[in-house]
Amino acid sequence: MEQTQKWVSVWGNAVSVAENRPERYAKDITVRYPIHMPFAAQALRLTFDNYCGTEPITLDKITVFYGGEFYPVLCGGQRSVTIPAGENAVTDALAIPLRAEELIQVSFYLADFTLMRSVVYTCGPLSEGLYANGDQTENAEIDIMTSRKTHLFYFLSNVSVLTDAGNRTVVCYGDSITAQDWPDHLAMRCYTQGYTKTAVIRRATSGSRILRQYSCLTYESYGLSGENRFAHEVPTDGADTVIIQQGINDIIHPVGETVNVFRPMSDLPTVEELIEGLKTYIAQARSYGLRVYVGTLLPMGGWRTDAPFRQQMRHAYNEFIRTTDLIDGCIDFDAALRDPANPDHFLPEYDSGDHLHPSKAGYKRMAAEVPEELLK
Repeated sequence: MEQTQKWVSVWGNAVSVAENRPERYAKDITVRYPIHMPFAAQALRLTFDNYCGTEPITLDKITVFYGGEFYPVLCGGQRSVTIPAGENAVTDALAIPLRAEELIQVSFYLADFTLMRSVVYTCGPLSEGLYANGDQTENAEIDIMTSRKTHLFYFLSNVSVLTDAGNRTVVCYGDSITAQDWPDHLAMRCYTQGYTKTAVIRRATSGSRILRQYSCLTYESYGLSGENRFAHEVPTDGADTVIIQQGINDIIHPVGETVNVFRPMSDLPTVEELIEGLKTYIAQARSYGLRVYVGTLLPMGGWRTDAPFRQQMRHAYNEFIRTTDLIDGCIDFDAALRDPANPDHFLPEYDSGDHLHPSKAGYKRMAAEVPEELLK
């Protein structure tokens, strides 16, 4: 019999390592995140992930606020759930009819001291949460005097809904450039252009590289390597496509121990090694049954570690992406955002000012470059 419904991810984030500060423990706080529904559904379930944690965490209460009402979320039939270090927990399905393009609020309460280590920073028009003192999981209007907005997303890594079998998910995978605005703009584009069966989720973490990760306390928050990320993040309910945009940090991070003891030049891969790392991603994505699109690396002229040899690596890597037949398509972000008169640099209106990350207009342009065939 033909399947009429399936579970599809409608929201998601990577899980990375929090910056290690003395105040990394929290107690007696509520964390709340808004989730925008791309299509209608009959139930939802949440994934909370302690993948980067080094000790257990306990979520004492979890709620969903929708349509003016709070709904308790259970895990194994219980209000609270303890998640061991390195593991995750998927909640019981919450049967609730959800309408397209409406907002739900996911809240969870941490009563006792909790190591806030599994986290990711993201931003964009759809990506802002808050945290508040005390148990606010059933308070619709949290006092601004005892709460604070945040772009740090702790523990909640996925929201899936039971929905029409024709709905599907596109996964955006990458580093800080993808952790910022363009996936949100792509999700908004799906709505405004009528691609109402497509959800866009983000799996991105700042500072991350394909081939390396830092083991030192100073830089461990710069993210896990691809071998520790891709298989954990990309297999997702309802996903049929992944967009990969990563590799620039492998090129720009190493500076030599005389400049920074934590960033030796031995960390610099060859172009061939970097391409082999990308090929590993592609092979893994194929094993999950996904279509694979890869975005070219953006201009970096003027970035503080810019150098001719790094630009040569970027060009060679981009040329592989543009010409390989191993993928379903190249999304040429580089060509879209570069200055034709000075192609190693952004067009001024697309430069955030640091010469590595796009401006707000640049992120909108990236979302516009994604081909329609990928969104249908």
